[in-house]
Amino acid sequence: MPPGVRRAVDPHLIKRFISRVFRLGASSQPIVVPREKHGLGRERISSGSRKVCEVLRERGYQAYVVGGAVRDLLLGLEPKDFDVATDARPEEVKRLFRRAIVIGRRFRLVHVMFGDETVEVSTFRAPSAPEPEETLEGETHERDAAPDHQVDAHGRILRDNVYGTREDDAARRDLTVNALYYDPYSEAVLDFHGGLRDLERKSVRMIGDPRGRFREDPVRMLRAARFAAKLGFKIDPKTRAPMRELAPLLENVPPSRVFEEILKLLLSGHAATSVRQLRDDGLHHGLLPLLDVIVEQPLGQRFVQLALGQTDERVRSGKPVSPAFLFAALLWHEVLAAWAKAEKKGAKRIPALYQAMDAVVDIQVSKLSIPRRFTAIMKEIWSMQPRFEQRSGRRPFALAAHERFRAAYDFLLLRAASGEVPEELVQWWTRFHHAGEAERTTMLLAQGPGEPGRRRRRRRRRRGGGEGQPPSAPAD
Repeated sequence: MPPGVRRAVDPHLIKRFISRVFRLGASSQPIVVPREKHGLGRERISSGSRKVCEVLRERGYQAYVVGGAVRDLLLGLEPKDFDVATDARPEEVKRLFRRAIVIGRRFRLVHVMFGDETVEVSTFRAPSAPEPEETLEGETHERDAAPDHQVDAHGRILRDNVYGTREDDAARRDLTVNALYYDPYSEAVLDFHGGLRDLERKSVRMIGDPRGRFREDPVRMLRAARFAAKLGFKIDPKTRAPMRELAPLLENVPPSRVFEEILKLLLSGHAATSVRQLRDDGLHHGLLPLLDVIVEQPLGQRFVQLALGQTDERVRSGKPVSPAFLFAALLWHEVLAAWAKAEKKGAKRIPALYQAMDAVVDIQVSKLSIPRRFTAIMKEIWSMQPRFEQRSGRRPFALAAHERFRAAYDFLLLRAASGEVPEELVQWWTRFHHAGEAERTTMLLAQGPGEPGRRRRRRRRRRGGGEGQPPSAPAD
């Protein structure tokens, strides 16, 4: 370059530099808290995560247990799994462990398996490249983004395989309480963004500018609501302020991601509290439309609250929970409304029910991407409900032998508990379910002619010997 001629500076690079300074702060050095103060010893860390950190450290890499496991241990809770963050690249991590696979498209991770335990290992990530306002409408930002970093027109990150330092990685995490790093070697906790203070204050706070972080990934709003409900914390006022305004951005998120986050929320053991949190923050519109409806329908609201309460009890007691059953309960009153509407238009009762089921499922699949394996079970549970009214002939035997009988029967119990069907119907089916063959037959014989589902058989006329001849007379 000739003397005296200055190199042109790309204005986008300046914007990115200023943005990073303001978002991360002038200092990104962590507060190092020794074991004597936090009390968390390495024996509390899973054997798999300890092994991953030891191997990576021996090979000269940094490695820390991060995220929810550290948060939960400090709160006296038992983590479900342990994650590790390192400066080693995914391919380097994979080479160090015999049972390891690289997964992920939006950001590549490594799953390292030790028997029944799977440790998720991520490489330190760099801060987001472009700001939302730099993105052109309808385009991904190509000019000043790294090849592996792309955002959409709303600022949502589409692809993000950009690696960085430990400090960068801490800044990229969503909540301060999830940005705590534990070093199994020194047993120290590294706190980059005041996460320990927020644990003490019982506050859910977004790292950096909440508005920008929510635009990068709108699912973070759902995560903030879920963690607040799970931990019994309050969402920080500055974090909560833009949530209602930015809630429509969730419509731009792939339905599969929304379903994944909603499922985590509903199976967290704090589903009832989480749903209230979603409603309070204005995040339920378009996600679970039933929640809009049940506010004005006391019967439906009681039904959903009972379903959520029972789900929470099962999760907390370690019992299995069927997502299909839960979604069937959440959407049942949507089905009832669509069913009544179809009947008003002249459809027969049972065909109208099937029309209603298809209509409700189609709407929800477009918004939540509920897997087909769940929607098939949901429809079976719904379609079996009218059959409980039929208590004569062989139909009760056929219903009791159905592979989904138990789920449909539990659904009937829920309907009775909410006052939707009479308790007598549940008592009859409970007795029938546990009775022997002889007692079941007696129960059927005891039904009166007006019992729902009982139809008089038409007597078959005996034919005569030839065509056009009158029926034969009874033999003497």
